[in-house]
Amino acid sequence: MSNHAGDQTGDLTQDHNPATATPGEPQEKLRINAFEAQTVPITPQGRALLHELTVSVFWPHRENDLEFLIAQGQGYIAVDEIGRAVGSAMRFPMGKDFATLGMMVTPPRLQAQGGGRWLLQRIMRDCDGRDLRLNATRSGYRLYLSVGFIHVGTIYQHQGIVGTVPQPDAMPGVELMPVTLDDAPAIAQMDAEAFGADRGPLLGALIGVSAGMIAMRNGRPCGYALRRPFGKGYVLGPLVAESEEMAVHIAAPLIAQCQGKFLRVDTPSQGQALTGFLSAAGMARFDTVTEMRIGPHRRASEGMVTFGLAAHSLG
Repeated sequence: MSNHAGDQTGDLTQDHNPATATPGEPQEKLRINAFEAQTVPITPQGRALLHELTVSVFWPHRENDLEFLIAQGQGYIAVDEIGRAVGSAMRFPMGKDFATLGMMVTPPRLQAQGGGRWLLQRIMRDCDGRDLRLNATRSGYRLYLSVGFIHVGTIYQHQGIVGTVPQPDAMPGVELMPVTLDDAPAIAQMDAEAFGADRGPLLGALIGVSAGMIAMRNGRPCGYALRRPFGKGYVLGPLVAESEEMAVHIAAPLIAQCQGKFLRVDTPSQGQALTGFLSAAGMARFDTVTEMRIGPHRRASEGMVTFGLAAHSLG
């Protein structure tokens, strides 16, 4: 998920104590030239405003995609004095001490007045004491550095209309099976090792809206992938496996089922096996974002490894 943010500080004034604010009540204001923007909590009822905002910056999110994100996280939308959405920021808590940040949408008119910094500081206060992770576009990178985020690596966005899908090499002894709700505990355990935090509730929600494959070797799970409707078509992720070869093996049938349809995969992998497979199947590299963190580097580089993100906002 791209993150749009500015580098200057706006005129922030605290109206009242947020701890005593009622749900939906404006909590803070930012004066921008001749008008004021104020934050209100993002709620399901505010989905249309968030959609209006994402459309303004050409993001592909459908209303159903936003509904899913709103159900998984908390955040704020900034609105001007006549009710127009001018910015947003969300946090997605995972476990007791970790969160990802996302849906950091700041159109150019708010960027130039420090709106990105204002929203970022607002959402970070809600995450006090948690390690953080986000995916930054070029426009937001300097801002995130300035508040303490550290560069981790590059996330490669592959997307396109799926064509002829290459047949991956056979993996003797590995059995692939469709994911069911009964697989949720095994998936959560693999994912926690790879991701570095407990995403059990999120994964349960993803399984409910996804098709998936789980790999078993000698009765032991060794990887999984989920694919769900998103944006212009579908997104494949999370994709977690013991090796890049295993990741390709698990992803291949889910990709083949999308032949003739639009599919997206966001991967931190720099290996040629997975990225070459995606490109050969019709999903060329389209863009990149930068993974950044505050706190220790949690994502595993060996053992169970993340080869595909659930979403930029969700990791």
